Amino acid sequence: MLFNSPEFLLFLPLVFAAYWAVNRLKEGLRVQNVLLLAASYVFYGWWDWRFLGLIAFSTAVDWAVGLQIARANRGEVAEGGRSRAAKAWLAVSLAVNLGLLGYFKYANFFIDSWVEVWAAAGVTMHASSLQVILPVGISFYTFQTLSYSIDIYRRQLEPTRNFIDFAAFVSFFPQLVAGPIERASALLPQIQRRRTFDYDQAVSGLRLILWGMFKKVVVADTCAIYVNDIFANYEIYSGPTLVLGAVYFAFQIYGDFSGYSDIAIGTARLFGIQLMTNFRTPYFARDIAEFWRRWHISLSTWFRDYLYIPLGGSRVGKWTAVRNTFAIFLVSGLWHGANWTFVVWGGIHALLFLPLLLTGRNRRNTGDIVGWPSLRELAGMAGTFAAVTVAWVFFRADSVGEAGIYLIICLSV
Repeated sequence: MLFNSPEFLLFLPLVFAAYWAVNRLKEGLRVQNVLLLAASYVFYGWWDWRFLGLIAFSTAVDWAVGLQIARANRGEVAEGGRSRAAKAWLAVSLAVNLGLLGYFKYANFFIDSWVEVWAAAGVTMHASSLQVILPVGISFYTFQTLSYSIDIYRRQLEPTRNFIDFAAFVSFFPQLVAGPIERASALLPQIQRRRTFDYDQAVSGLRLILWGMFKKVVVADTCAIYVNDIFANYEIYSGPTLVLGAVYFAFQIYGDFSGYSDIAIGTARLFGIQLMTNFRTPYFARDIAEFWRRWHISLSTWFRDYLYIPLGGSRVGKWTAVRNTFAIFLVSGLWHGANWTFVVWGGIHALLFLPLLLTGRNRRNTGDIVGWPSLRELAGMAGTFAAVTVAWVFFRADSVGEAGIYLIICLSV
């Protein structure tokens, strides 16, 4: 079910009315969470009911694994700070979640890439791609459940024994298919405590939903009309038209991503739940490091906390820091889609980030601009937007080769 669909416009008020009506019952919180879980499964199953079993399986595995990790942490003397049993249970969570994600999202990608590598060597292989349907939202709820298991392993979170509460956390429908990717430490306590209706919070939620709808329907969908035409026929258009197409796509993808996030955050407020801010005017960033502190914040902070820092972050030797930077951006690119264009997109951002990292300027622009921006700040914004827009061409193109030709034609301006 899409946020901008007629079904959702009927679904949301019905769930909202039932949700607050049952709150008056003696067991209001428990009934609310059961209703929230049922509504979330209806919302997700509206797209394809067959994948309800997949999210239920992932939920059950991580709920059980979380309890076992906590038990192992309490019952054994850790070797080097962690028990072997806890590591084994964490490995189960990683194997199940990443295995499912890898199969459904990347099976065809790796098969096709393998065939292409052998073809380049002159060997013809007849391997057909698997007809694998990508479940909507699997990248989001997989990361959400993974962070739960990892935080318990790190002793930063206590597991919940209430399966309904945990399942409602994993499948919470406002942010199930497009984020923000919430941590259990932030969202789960809100699901476990009694909520009361707050009129002002609900009004702010409705305003945010309308603003998100505007960005998605008016901005993104309007830009998409021109973007689709220009990228589909890029060989017949002039350089200025292709430049305009790239700029349109920059606004389209911002309208899509941030619009959906705003609708999710606003919808959650209607149910008395606060979700994290996911976008903060990223196109006003003064350098690429600031851009990533403002763009898809829930994803960038997830990679920071669960990949970049465990690898050593930037507080290691410079070459190791360079390796870690490429790792986080390349994985981020692959997370967005199973195509080499996304990997190249991530690699471009890594290259843009490296000069700031190597010169120690990656934390220079951490505060908001006070008053009017200076000429230097305006130049930084323009340069960052231009660099990001160039990278977006690879994100949007069907292949790396097409993106390269597109940019070559742009240079003929």
